[in-house]
Amino acid sequence: MAGLWRSYQLLIAKRPWTVQIITAGSLVGLGDVISQQLIERRGLANHSVRRTAKMMSIGFFFVGPLVGGWYKVLDKLVTGGTKSAALKKMLADQVCFAPCFLGAFLGISGALNGLTVEQNVAKLKRDYTDALISNYYLWPAVQIANFYFIPLHHRLAVVQIVAVAWNSYLSWKANKM
Repeated sequence: MAGLWRSYQLLIAKRPWTVQIITAGSLVGLGDVISQQLIERRGLANHSVRRTAKMMSIGFFFVGPLVGGWYKVLDKLVTGGTKSAALKKMLADQVCFAPCFLGAFLGISGALNGLTVEQNVAKLKRDYTDALISNYYLWPAVQIANFYFIPLHHRLAVVQIVAVAWNSYLSWKANKM
């Protein structure tokens, strides 16, 4: 495990953006596998590889770039490593970013699942508030710790590790018809 962590450290030092995006896509995919196998109890025979691939693509092309970029912007907007700065970053993250991110995530997954605009809007009306409330139960505490203790280039990875459980929930919520 220590060797794996050292390899990760070397890779992220050389190619932080690429590693963050690959990490995000892989962990969103893992969240979908956990959702299908543990929450939905589909079993291996009924596992939708196509759905997992869709969720991974959302991770690679949406979650990784957007969240990684947001952390860079946030670090420039709110400087310093104090408790006050961490609180300001968490508030900006949870008040400005999280609501938009969740709406976009659910909308993109609906579109990839072939929903019409009307169906997608109805799904957003049904699921968005519940997802946002669930978000507020988990993420403020995680983000305070993340912004206070974790260096910028590791923040996305920390969030994605915690997000394996969150991604399982989001995958279930996004794919529940």
